[in-house]
Amino acid sequence: MGDVVAGLLTGLSLIVAIGAQNAFVLRQGLRRSHLGLVVAVCTLSDVVLILAGVAGIGVVLDRAAWAVELVRWLGVAFLTAYGLLSLRRARRPEALTVGDGVVEARRGVLGRAVALTWLNPHVYLDTVLLLGSVAGTHGDPGRWWFALGACVASALWFAGLGYGARLAAPRLADPRAWQVLDVLVGVVMLAIAVRLALGG
Repeated sequence: MGDVVAGLLTGLSLIVAIGAQNAFVLRQGLRRSHLGLVVAVCTLSDVVLILAGVAGIGVVLDRAAWAVELVRWLGVAFLTAYGLLSLRRARRPEALTVGDGVVEARRGVLGRAVALTWLNPHVYLDTVLLLGSVAGTHGDPGRWWFALGACVASALWFAGLGYGARLAAPRLADPRAWQVLDVLVGVVMLAIAVRLALGG
């Protein structure tokens, strides 16, 4: 049971942060646009990556310096681009409200959910490498109970963020709130990109 709790808390500590993926899930929750699909993609992707890390991919990547470097520089590029786009969006903020009438194509929403999950370098650095390494300290079968806890954390977070978005709707109906959110996301993404570029 202790391994499950450790995995749950570690998973939450990594996933509960301002980031591109979380902002997207929040937006879809407010729009009520293909929310079940978005939550499912984000959760299942996390589960696959967590299990991969616990199964040993984290150890493989940790020993392959070139792979870590490749992921790092791809991450710098992705985070820089997303950060700049967020700052650009903050210049012309738009309010989003629950059921605001925005109709989005299912394929487009799916594509963005997949891209923001699988092209995000921190998914690999945190979910695969870090969680995989921490899980390894729990031995067998403890690491798999740890993985279960981390998977539950992911499912709870994405479902809560998406379906709980309506509770934040009154505050986020103000364009100024979205402007602040976009600026925060942009600054955080650029800061992480700089840290990655410097090897931190």
